[in-house]
Amino acid sequence: MSSKPPGEEQGPGPLWSEPGTLLEHVAVAVLGMDDEDRICYWGPGARRLFGYEAGDVLSRPAATLFPAAPVDGTSAAERLAERGRTLGYWRVRMPALHQDGTIFDCGFRVFPVTDHKGRSVIVGLASRGDELDRVKTNLTFLDALFETCPIGLVMLDENLRYVHLNQALADMDGIPIEDHIGRRMEDFMITSDGGEYQRMLRTVAAEGRPVVSALIVLRTPGRPDRDQVRSVSFFPLSQAGDTRPGLGGLLVDVTDREQAIVEAAAGRQRLALLDRAAARIGTTLDVDVTARELVEAAVPEFADASVVEIVEWMDEPGLFDPDMPLVTRRIASGTSLPPPAPELVGGLERVTYPPGSTIHDMVSTGLPVCVPVNEEFMTRTVIHQARSQLLIDSGLTSLLIAPLIARGTVQGITMFGRSAARPVFTEQDLSLAGELASRAALCLDNARLYSQVQEIALTFQRALLPTALATSPSLRIAHRYLPGSHLTEVGGDWYDVIDLQGGRVALVVGDVMGHGVPAAAAMGRLRITTKALARQNLEPDDLLMELDACVQEAGIELATCLYVHYNPGTGRARIANAGHPPPLVREPNGTVRVIDNVLGVPLGVGGLPFDTLEIELQEGDTLALYTDGLIEARGKDIEEGIGALRTQLAVATGTLEETADDILAHLLSAAPTDDTVLVLAQVSPPKGPQ
Repeated sequence: MSSKPPGEEQGPGPLWSEPGTLLEHVAVAVLGMDDEDRICYWGPGARRLFGYEAGDVLSRPAATLFPAAPVDGTSAAERLAERGRTLGYWRVRMPALHQDGTIFDCGFRVFPVTDHKGRSVIVGLASRGDELDRVKTNLTFLDALFETCPIGLVMLDENLRYVHLNQALADMDGIPIEDHIGRRMEDFMITSDGGEYQRMLRTVAAEGRPVVSALIVLRTPGRPDRDQVRSVSFFPLSQAGDTRPGLGGLLVDVTDREQAIVEAAAGRQRLALLDRAAARIGTTLDVDVTARELVEAAVPEFADASVVEIVEWMDEPGLFDPDMPLVTRRIASGTSLPPPAPELVGGLERVTYPPGSTIHDMVSTGLPVCVPVNEEFMTRTVIHQARSQLLIDSGLTSLLIAPLIARGTVQGITMFGRSAARPVFTEQDLSLAGELASRAALCLDNARLYSQVQEIALTFQRALLPTALATSPSLRIAHRYLPGSHLTEVGGDWYDVIDLQGGRVALVVGDVMGHGVPAAAAMGRLRITTKALARQNLEPDDLLMELDACVQEAGIELATCLYVHYNPGTGRARIANAGHPPPLVREPNGTVRVIDNVLGVPLGVGGLPFDTLEIELQEGDTLALYTDGLIEARGKDIEEGIGALRTQLAVATGTLEETADDILAHLLSAAPTDDTVLVLAQVSPPKGPQ
């Protein structure tokens, strides 16, 4: 360790001080003493602190830097070197001598260092005592400020992660200091400003412009039930050396002063909840889905738990008798609370409320009510003691109950519950719950009416379809009918297998355009007419001509029909087609061919003849008839659907029944949008000429 000769440029030695805000105010001198207590290294900071140039002190005794020692005492330099060697590290304050003869208080830190040649050097770090005292005072003040200041103080890095914060801010957030460190500020800020607060902080970090006394309305995960208004000031932190940039902040809770802002924010939140609920509730004509949408709109933003129940009236049209028990069916529930709350809201399907219950009072007035969960409520409303205990253990302390009323009829009830962590329901909350219930009740009533119409149409359609197909020794038959999903109106698909004279068989599949009861009625009419015409031994094309006339006379808009007349004595099948998807024939070797050269116009068009095509069916051949619900889907071409059906027929290895099931499983979605018919007819060994 040696400095360059006097006059040469002095670069940093093996030890030097980093530049930065703190060290710019506290100069640190670096010097070295050899085994003879002579100065062997003189850094730039030492020149500034003691006033000597390197050439004036190198190789001179270190005692040059200190006032004269007592006659019988050890010099300060000797004491520094001896303590550094024996203790390994020593810190001390003692007088030092400047080159101009003045004496000043100086703080030293000394420790031994061994160079690459094995020589031991005592390194000393020195700073003026008054500068050290000033920095210590500042640091002590800052520590005390962070610990005791009633204003929230925070340091963030450039990614808005917590680096340091005081207890006041942790108390505001309701979350311990240690849980903040290293996490982003957005993890603790719940705002309804569309991200404006975060954008403001990022602008301060990116552009360095401070923000002073901005008002922010927020909630925190530690205090989710309390809106806070904070006056916040943020400023960029100066960087020391290569330390990372960041932000400093001061935050003051001014909620009481700015209560009007809190109330306005709560109003905006209620309006936002209503807006989201209006968009979410009633997206389908399904009662259960609509009820779930109401629960999901309320939990956890508005309440900690919610249920929807439909009233099961004893008599139509659902007149309420306050002296009779009220029975409901719970169709949706949800909670954000831990057990046993999920069991409380979801562990019951039917609920009976005794006369005089809170529910009876609410239904009588038709207005939402708010009640505490107390002994009176339990006694009046909850019949089973086990359910009462569950309610107590769930943590719910207040309930808001609203009727679901549509078209003057009580459809059911909805309940919202809050735990002690939230404030009790207010008058504004009652109004909000009434709006939510009104919206949901109308959607539920529409869904209920639609479900009733659907059930009527489906019952009607099933009554018109064959309960059992005709049997023939010449054909093995497998048939399937699947209505569309419960969200789709009933269609007009139909099929039949008809025994004819001489052992012959007619197979027919058709589809009336349209949905609902009219389509089902038209389907039944065509099926009965087709059966009557088939037994008159008409040629397939003539039969379709008669059906076409029937469709026109009945005012049926359009229908398709595929008619197959099979004679087992000749092994020939005669086919006529009125706009229906073509039949497929699978041979025993797996070859599948499409019979698509006998297409005609749909029934109801009128004025155009139909053709009859004759094909031969061998033993083991399988004829596949179907409706378009099997091969058509949104976004899929009909040819693609027919190709998929051909593939499934080609790879079939099981029985006819298994083949039918496999085809439906592979070609239909979980919720098909249209009715589907599939009829598979496999040729049995012939029984002799007919």
